[in-house]
Amino acid sequence: MATLVLDNGAYNAKIGYSHANVSVIPNCQFRSKTARLKTFTANQLDEIKDPSGLFYILPFQKGYLVNWDVQRQVWDYLFGKEMYQVDFVDTNIIITEPYFNFSSIQESMNEILFEEYQFQAVLRVNAGALSAHRYFRDNPSELCCIIVDSGYSFTHIVPYCRSKKKKEAIIRINVGGKLLTNHLKEIISYRQLHVMDETHVINQVKEDVCYVSQDFYKDMDIAKLKGEENTVMVDYVLPDFSTIKKGFCKPREEMVLSGKYKTGEQILRLTNERFAVPEILFHPSDIGIQEMGIPEAIVYSIQNLPEEMQPHFFKNIVLTGGNTLFPGFRDRVYSEVRCLTPTDYDVSVVLPENPITYSWEGGKLISENDDFEDMVVTREDYEEHGHNICEEKFDI
Repeated sequence: MATLVLDNGAYNAKIGYSHANVSVIPNCQFRSKTARLKTFTANQLDEIKDPSGLFYILPFQKGYLVNWDVQRQVWDYLFGKEMYQVDFVDTNIIITEPYFNFSSIQESMNEILFEEYQFQAVLRVNAGALSAHRYFRDNPSELCCIIVDSGYSFTHIVPYCRSKKKKEAIIRINVGGKLLTNHLKEIISYRQLHVMDETHVINQVKEDVCYVSQDFYKDMDIAKLKGEENTVMVDYVLPDFSTIKKGFCKPREEMVLSGKYKTGEQILRLTNERFAVPEILFHPSDIGIQEMGIPEAIVYSIQNLPEEMQPHFFKNIVLTGGNTLFPGFRDRVYSEVRCLTPTDYDVSVVLPENPITYSWEGGKLISENDDFEDMVVTREDYEEHGHNICEEKFDI
C-alpha cells in the first residue's frame, strides 16, 4: 500500500509518496493577460510565456479552503497522469489542514477524498503536528516544542507536548506572506511604479531583496544616507519576459548611484522597503493590525502553559513556513524572545534546513510508524460511520 503525503498549503502544495521525494508546487491556477481564455494549473506556470499581469485563482481565502472547484482541478492535475499517477485503490493519503478548520470544510474534504477520489485510508492532520513529530524524532530526549508556522495566510504559534497540541495556548497572527507581498505592491505603486497587478513579479522581488532588520532604527538611518554610504539600497532589474526571464539584483559595483541607467532595463530602487515589509511580522501594528508580533506571541503563548513546562518550550522553538526564509529572521526571533524571557531560562530557536518541506517530512515519518494504521480512517470505517468517525479520530 502506497502512502501519498500532501501538505496542502494556501500557496504551495508539498506533495510526494512517502517512499520518494517531495515536490513543491503552486496550489492554485493562473490566467495570463495574453492567453486570457486558457487556465494554467499548478506547475504549468512555467509554460506561460509572459507572466506579467498574472491572475491568480486561489482555492484558499484567508487561510481556509473555500474554492473547491479550483482545489479539485489542482488535485486532479496532481493525482493525474501528468504528475503522480495515483492508483486510488492502492493508496492512503495524509493531508494537512489549518487549525480549528470549519467542520463544513472538513466534511467536504472527507467526501471528496473518500467518495470522489476513493482513497483507501485518510489521515487529516495539522501541518504543525507533522513538524512536531519530525522534531521529536530528531530530538528524542525532548518532550515539548513550540512550532511557529509562518505561511501564506497567517502565522500560527502552537505548543506541542508529547505530540499533543496544547489548545489553550495556540495563537494565530493574521500576517502571512500574502499580506507582505500586497503591502510591498502598495508601497512600490505609491512611490515609483504602478505594480498592483504584478503579484507574481513583486512576490519574486520580496523573496530576492527583503530581509529582517536586527535593529530597525539603525537600518532606517542608513537607508536615508546618500550615495555609497547607503548600504541598504539595491537596484532590482525587473523582468521583461523576452530577454530577462527573471528579475535580479544589480551587483553593487554596477549600480549607478546618481543619474539614470543607459541600459534599457526597468529598474526598481529599493531602500527601506527591504526591511520595513518583513518588519510587519514583528510589529503588525505598523500597518494598523492590532496584534502581537511573532516573538511577543511566542512568549505569551508559553506563559499560558503550566510553569514547570515553560523552560522546555523556550529551548525548543521551531520555525517553519516560507516567511522564515527571510535573512535575519531566526536571529531576530531569538534576540527578541531572549529579551522577553527570564534570564534563568535557556532560549533556543531552530530553523530547519528546509522550513517549507519540514512538515511534509514529518508526514513521511508518520506513515512509516507502526501505529499509522490506528491513526487513519479507512474507507470501510467511513462508509459505515460517515463523517462522525473522522471527527472522533482526527484532532483538528
